[in-house]
Amino acid sequence: MKLKFCGAAGTTTGSQHLLEVNGKRILLDCGLYQGRRKDAYEINCCFPHYDPASVDVVVLSHAHIDHSGNLPNLSKKGFTGTIYSTHATRDLCQVMLRDSARIQESDIDWLNKHRKRKGLDMVEPLYSEHDAERCLRQFVTLSYDRPIHISDGVELTFVDAGHILGSAQVVLDVKDEADGKQKRFLFSGDVGRGHNEVLRDPVAVENVDFVLMESTYGGREHESPPGFDEHFGRVLKDALKRGGKILIPAFAVERTQQLLYMLNELFVAKELPPIPVFVDSPLAVSATEIYRLHPDSFNAEVYDALFEKQNPFGFEDLTLVRSVKGSKALNDIEGIAIIISASGMCEAGRILHHLRNNIGNSRNTVLFVGYCAEGTLGRKIRDGAKDVNILGDTFQVRAHIETVDSFSGHADHSELVDYYNRITGKKSKTWLIHGESDSSEHLKEALVEAGADVSAGVLGKEVEF
Repeated sequence: MKLKFCGAAGTTTGSQHLLEVNGKRILLDCGLYQGRRKDAYEINCCFPHYDPASVDVVVLSHAHIDHSGNLPNLSKKGFTGTIYSTHATRDLCQVMLRDSARIQESDIDWLNKHRKRKGLDMVEPLYSEHDAERCLRQFVTLSYDRPIHISDGVELTFVDAGHILGSAQVVLDVKDEADGKQKRFLFSGDVGRGHNEVLRDPVAVENVDFVLMESTYGGREHESPPGFDEHFGRVLKDALKRGGKILIPAFAVERTQQLLYMLNELFVAKELPPIPVFVDSPLAVSATEIYRLHPDSFNAEVYDALFEKQNPFGFEDLTLVRSVKGSKALNDIEGIAIIISASGMCEAGRILHHLRNNIGNSRNTVLFVGYCAEGTLGRKIRDGAKDVNILGDTFQVRAHIETVDSFSGHADHSELVDYYNRITGKKSKTWLIHGESDSSEHLKEALVEAGADVSAGVLGKEVEF
C-alpha cells in the first residue's frame, strides 16, 4: 500500500490523499485549497500530484468545500469513477458544489472587469454549475456502519465523525495482495468535538492498523467547552449595548444551523430580547432544509425537538434571505440586527459585501464562530489587522471584533489526543494532515510522548506501508 499527500499537508485546506492498493488508486477527499486568490487558483486548477483520469474511486469524508469542492474539476479533467459518501453528504454537495460554481463565476466576472481595465488577460472559473451537476451523477451513497466492497480487496465503512451533518470517518479494510496481510486503515476526516448542540458524538473505531488523522487544532485549546452558550450570550449582550449590527461570518453548513438552534434557545429562555435575525445565504437556507431530512445524525435532544417543535432551527424574528435584492436591502437596516452570512473565512460570498459596508463603523460587531485558515480575510481580521482589502478596496477596521470558538466543529488539541487514544488496535503508523505545520508538530509531539509512531504528511511525498 502507498499513500501520497496531495493536499492539506502543512495546511488546513485542499484535503486530497491518494491511496494505492492492489493496483487501484483511491482518492480520499478532493477539496479546494482556500487562501490567497492567485495561489489558490494555481493550486486548484491543475492537480499537480496526480492525473485525475488515473483515479479509480473517490471516498468523500464530508461536504465542506475544503474536502469536496474540487470534485467537479476532478471529473471535468477525466475522472470517471464512483464517488462514495453518506446520504447527507451527497444531499449537501448537491447544493454546495453548485453554489461553489456560482460563487466562482460571480467572483471571476467581477475580477475580469478589473483585469480588463488594467489590460490583463481574462481568467475562467475552475468549473461551472453544469460541471457540478454532472459530477453529482457519480455519487453512490451509504449509511453509517454499512460495509461495502469498493475495489479489489478493499471494503469501505463510514463511521460517524460528529463534525457536520453526514460527516464520516473512513474505514478501509484491505486484503493487501503485496504481502497477503489484512490491514485496517482509518482516515479520520475532520473530527468533531463531541457534546455538539446538534450532532451526535464521534464514534471510536476499533482494531485500526494505520491512521491518517487531521490536526487542525494541534497545540491549541478552545477557550470554551462545547455547548458553552453563556459566553456566546454575553458577547451578544455586549454587542447589543453598542447598538449596531452584529455580523457573523459562518459556514452555511452546520455552523449556521448550530447558531440558529442556539439563538432560538436564548430567545425562548428570554436571555436575549427580540432581535431581527437574517440568514443571508441561499446555501444556508437550502442546507437548513436538508438538515431536517436527516434526523439520524442528530443528538437525542435535537432529535426529540425535531418532532416536538415545528422547527428547531427557526423562530419568529428570523428572516431567510435568498435573493440578491433582499441581501442588498440589509444595508438599509437602521439599528440592531444580527446578520449571519457565508463564508466563514470571509473569502467569498455575501459576507464580503456586508463587511465592506459595516466594518468601518465602531458601533458594529463582527463575531467569528469558527476557524479561519492562514492567509484568509477572516484570519487577518481576527488577528487584529487595522486595514483590510475587501473586493479590491481598502477599509479601516473600526468594528468591534469578537471570537467565540465553543462553536468550532473541530476537536481541539486535548480532544484530538483523546480521540486518538480511544481508537483501538495496533496503530502501527500514524500520519498527520489537515493542519498548519506547527499544529501538526504539536500534536505529533503529544502522540509520540504517549508511545505512538507518528509523522506529519509532506505535500507531494509518498509513503509505503
